[in-house]
Amino acid sequence: MTAIHATALVDPSAQLDASVTIGPYTVVGPHVKIGAGTTVGPHCVLQGHTTIGRDNRIFQFNSLGADPQDKKFAGEPTELVIGDRNTIREFCTFNLGTVQDAGVTRIGSDNWIMAYVHIAHDCLLGDQITMANGVTLAGHVQVGDWATVGGLTGVLQRMRIGAHSMVGFASHIGKDVPPFMVVDGNPLAVRAVNLVGLKRRDFSDARLKAIREMHKLLYRQGKTLDEARSAIQALAAEVPEAAADVALMDGFLGSSVSGIAR
Repeated sequence: MTAIHATALVDPSAQLDASVTIGPYTVVGPHVKIGAGTTVGPHCVLQGHTTIGRDNRIFQFNSLGADPQDKKFAGEPTELVIGDRNTIREFCTFNLGTVQDAGVTRIGSDNWIMAYVHIAHDCLLGDQITMANGVTLAGHVQVGDWATVGGLTGVLQRMRIGAHSMVGFASHIGKDVPPFMVVDGNPLAVRAVNLVGLKRRDFSDARLKAIREMHKLLYRQGKTLDEARSAIQALAAEVPEAAADVALMDGFLGSSVSGIAR
């Protein structure tokens, strides 16, 4: 049977796999679904239309699936969807989506989310992300796979943090952060390529060389963004091994609405 502590309050309509563990004094609402192997610590509140996947570790004092902090919200049946194998430390708050967007806040798999992280309505997070203590994401923020966000960083609404990027401690994200870059500060500044992170993920020398060239084209040669994009696009033919990396960068630059950190 599901290991539910005697002091926990689990609505009979909640859907919990038989291997789920629920700690003392935790409250689970009627529309919550929790997959196999997930553990929920004491004093958590899981509510709303919230779906949680397999093998997540949810520590004590978390609020997942509460109404969005949006004055336009009128009780619509929006969602929070959390993938598999995430670690969610203490005092995190993840809110439901809104009908002004796709209606879902979505968090991928294999993410390491430290204490006091706030993920607001309609945020979209990929996989293998690390967020340090006190990171705050406003509504509609997107974070790509393998991104690392330093503690006490604030991210404005609708900003995007690209895949494989790294954001330093206590930064202010008011522009999109391109993939592969290291940024920090307030005002935000691009410092370098995230070489340490890329090497840890076994990027080849050819791919690293192409990514460093993209950094030079964007930040070291005085080109306009359109000029830099054209030169970056040409790298796909010059370094076929890095074609996917070039496509990732080009697609990110081409879809930026708020402008990139430069």
